[in-house]
Amino acid sequence: MGFLLRLFSKNGLFVFFIFLQLIALVLIFSRNSMQQSWLAAQTAAFNSWVSGYIDEGASYLKLKQINDELVKQNKVLMEQVYGKGTSEIPEFRKVHDTIGGGQIYTFVDGEIVFNSINRKDNYFTINRGKRDGVFPKMGVMAPNGIAGIVINTTDSYALVQSVLSLDKIKINAALKKSGYFGTLTWRGDDSRTMHLSDIPKYVALQVGDTVVTDGKSAIFPRGVMIGKVAGYQVDQKTGFWDISVELSEKMGNLSKIYVVKNLKKAEVSRIQDTLQATIKREK
Repeated sequence: MGFLLRLFSKNGLFVFFIFLQLIALVLIFSRNSMQQSWLAAQTAAFNSWVSGYIDEGASYLKLKQINDELVKQNKVLMEQVYGKGTSEIPEFRKVHDTIGGGQIYTFVDGEIVFNSINRKDNYFTINRGKRDGVFPKMGVMAPNGIAGIVINTTDSYALVQSVLSLDKIKINAALKKSGYFGTLTWRGDDSRTMHLSDIPKYVALQVGDTVVTDGKSAIFPRGVMIGKVAGYQVDQKTGFWDISVELSEKMGNLSKIYVVKNLKKAEVSRIQDTLQATIKREK
């Protein structure tokens, strides 16, 4: 009350003027049907505008909730498909697969905060780091295929070498139908296409054949989608197929990712180090 008295004493004329204006507006709108209609229309428009923003906000929150739920469901599904060994009881197999079905994976979901696809060596940054259990040499997958390999981490972020990198990344990949495996690399000419080499030319091929990871490393699980055969020809230098693979994941449109955590990577690395030491001694 004291504040109002001080305000009126210092600005009496101005306050009196505002008071008269309010009375005039009340008289105009209470006695003039046209003005009442205009006021009603403006009020309705304002209410519609506010309701629209509220509806948009509610829709956004709902979509975000749905999206987060899909990410969680996708993560669970990936762990069910790729995270367990192919057999609960270890089996001896006549295959050149040093890790067989005993490898177990878990996944850390995250998002990309920076990405590049137009350089000869491309990188992207993700919002997961050491505090989330992310470390160098871990594979990174996207919902539709492979994406890269972690090369450096901070507490909260990680730098990932994209599969779109010249001579920096070589992926063990296989033809799903025949099982023949080779090396997948990028040649720097098209962000949608990589090349699969070391496949013997007697192996039957068709455009549209599926290419997947073959699991012969400690980075990616076996059977992760890579892409489809887009074309092929015999490499005159090697005599093997040179296969163009159209990536199933659009690298320029990455958003959600999953970091692959191999729970037996240390064990696999130890046995591989033993093999390398044996080869050196034999030389």
